[in-house]
Amino acid sequence: MELHQLEYFVAVAEEANFTRAAARMHVAQPGVSAQIRRLERELGQPLFDRSGRTVRLTGVGEAALPHARAALAAVAAVRETVAEHEGLVRGQVAMGMVTSLGPVELPEFLAGFAERYPGVEITLSEANSDLMIEALREGRMDVAVIGLADGVPAGLTAQIVLDEELVAVTAPRDEFADRTSLTLADLAERSLICLPKGTGMRGVLDRGFAAAGLRSRVTIEASDPNVLAKLAMRGLGVALVPRSLARYYAGELHTLRLRPELRGQLALAWRSNGPAGPAARALIEFAQSAL
Repeated sequence: MELHQLEYFVAVAEEANFTRAAARMHVAQPGVSAQIRRLERELGQPLFDRSGRTVRLTGVGEAALPHARAALAAVAAVRETVAEHEGLVRGQVAMGMVTSLGPVELPEFLAGFAERYPGVEITLSEANSDLMIEALREGRMDVAVIGLADGVPAGLTAQIVLDEELVAVTAPRDEFADRTSLTLADLAERSLICLPKGTGMRGVLDRGFAAAGLRSRVTIEASDPNVLAKLAMRGLGVALVPRSLARYYAGELHTLRLRPELRGQLALAWRSNGPAGPAARALIEFAQSAL
């Protein structure tokens, strides 16, 4: 049994005429007739009653027709899937990221994805988390690595890729240099150096202060956590940074734990109703395992 035989069988059944079925399939009528006869010989039963002026299905033909249609539909689904992946080779995906990903190795991740899907073009942009959340919701971005301050934003699905303690860092000769930890009340008395509003880390800080009934006094903002650390190094205030960054500057900065503990999270996020194209879906699947 061959695929084109099933196609001819369905066409003749629907057209009730060999000539019209042949025209529909863009083949000669004798070819259609010959293939139907071969199919009937293979099945051992006639599929059509040819005795009248019109071609009619036999009882066997009527029983076989739904299965022939299902087989053709399955083949069409396979072709659509292959076509989708061919489209992936020529696809595009828009990705966003926060300024500092800490220990998340985005360049290695992107290189691995490009090796697996060499035809996918990724446009990568950098922004605060609040702007990327809106871009994801509006479909201007397919996927983004964002900072979370208070759970997963509405309308998005997210996978946590980093959950890290936030710490305070100061210059080695700061007035807090003889301490190992600070309360939020201690921090409320000092000038703070932090990421700007709209970032996940700033959201964690503001939420922590609000829960304690306190107000923070952020006097310096910078988008790069490395700049925050260097400003604190110069004695310009107390900076809030991820623990991994504080370890990187060990010896140049004094690190203090916060009580209660504050934690920052980075998450891979995308629209809950799913990305529009196969390229974006492939990027999300790859990122879910790689990150």
